[in-house]
Amino acid sequence: MTRRKTSVAACSVAITLMLAACGSDNKEVVVEAPPKNVIFFLGDGMGLTTMTAARIYSVGEEGSLTMDTLPETAFVKTFSNDAQVTDSAPSMAAYMTGVKMNNEVISMSANTVAIEPGVDANGNKLVNKCGTGNGTPATTLLELAKAKGFAAGVVSTARVTHATPAATYSHICHRDLENDIAAALVPGGAGYNSALGTTGLEVVLGGGAQFFTPFKNGGKRADGRDLVAELKAKSYTIASTGADFKAVDGTKTDRLFGTFTSSHMSYDLDRDAAKEPSLAEMTTKAMDVLAKNKKGYFLMVEGGRIDHALHETTAKKALQDTVAFDNAIKAAIDKAKLTDPTLANTLIVVTADHDHTLVLNGYAKRTGKTAAGNPGVLGLVKNYVTGAIEKDLDGAPYSIIGFGNGENRTQASRATMVGLDETVTSANTYHQEAVIRVSAGNETHGGTDVFLGAIGKGADTFLGTIDNTKVFGLVKSAGGL
Repeated sequence: MTRRKTSVAACSVAITLMLAACGSDNKEVVVEAPPKNVIFFLGDGMGLTTMTAARIYSVGEEGSLTMDTLPETAFVKTFSNDAQVTDSAPSMAAYMTGVKMNNEVISMSANTVAIEPGVDANGNKLVNKCGTGNGTPATTLLELAKAKGFAAGVVSTARVTHATPAATYSHICHRDLENDIAAALVPGGAGYNSALGTTGLEVVLGGGAQFFTPFKNGGKRADGRDLVAELKAKSYTIASTGADFKAVDGTKTDRLFGTFTSSHMSYDLDRDAAKEPSLAEMTTKAMDVLAKNKKGYFLMVEGGRIDHALHETTAKKALQDTVAFDNAIKAAIDKAKLTDPTLANTLIVVTADHDHTLVLNGYAKRTGKTAAGNPGVLGLVKNYVTGAIEKDLDGAPYSIIGFGNGENRTQASRATMVGLDETVTSANTYHQEAVIRVSAGNETHGGTDVFLGAIGKGADTFLGTIDNTKVFGLVKSAGGL
């Protein structure tokens, strides 16, 4: 390998010299190296069963999502420093920093203790109680990119201050300190993360306006700061509506900040396209802005609401958001190939931070994709030979998709469920049944390994079963960070 690298370098020098000799007036011709770009896609909570169900939902059993076509794949272990089942903060931070940390900790050293926020004067749990000497910041891939002179950005359908995007650009003992996390984005302001350089990130797009807005104006900032106004003063183009976003020409924009909702963006099933851009639209516009940097860029894209729908046990929402996430991957690959046809200088990685407890029940007859008149994988289990609806020991039908735990658990015999039908199970807001009953919205993560797919520069280094901390080094090397 060393001999090959030396040969390529020598050829590069020779070409430069030949061009210089042939140039007019014998002036040296400088051949610029192509930009190195990394796009890191994170499907929050997108376990293997969710991926499988989303595939069937969208294109049927024999079809393929874009994720399925990525040429290099691996399995990733996701446990955190203190838990068998991770939450999003340390799992994403492990990808970004290569460090195992405790649940709820954002990109800090392994010894950092997660300390819950205190209550501020407005009744919000946003007061920083991390204390002094409670760990040290762990450098992220995005910070390494900025240190190299690359552009960098984050895009999410969740709040941009939520655990996954936060782990790319901030360092704090507890993920719920979203006011502090927001302040880390404002160049020159109190709490700014100076590792992002003097001008900050080039792109921030998603939800979460409340943490950039003072309490008196309907936000959650008790310090009175209007961070959006501060960002505007730092020459950011501000987008707060769908119309604002559409009006932005990314190729002529140096810095773009957009929060389109107070909290998380809408589920894709509920999204008003006139008010909120899709994940694919945000991704491609971010690429336009970042591509102005001729050295390269690092872009993190999160399908954040997959996780939230799974916590709710509303499978249809989760599957539709997974499809929207997949659409963003396709859009990014297609766009990257316009300037880098073989992706020789672009690495695209797709993975998840953790699993959930979604399962596919029974020996269901093949359903094909979900469409009008066909609930598909959202329907009931039917016998694969006869097509008859299968029944449990109580004589009641049951859905193909279920959860290990969740809010919808029958407290008595399921004989009361004999009337369950597919108009119920395929509804947008149906909460699938669970084995163990927990409070509404609190279905848990799962501890199963997750999928990783990669394409482009250095993609062939992702293989086998690897720890999430190893992904950091592989991306760092491939991206020249």
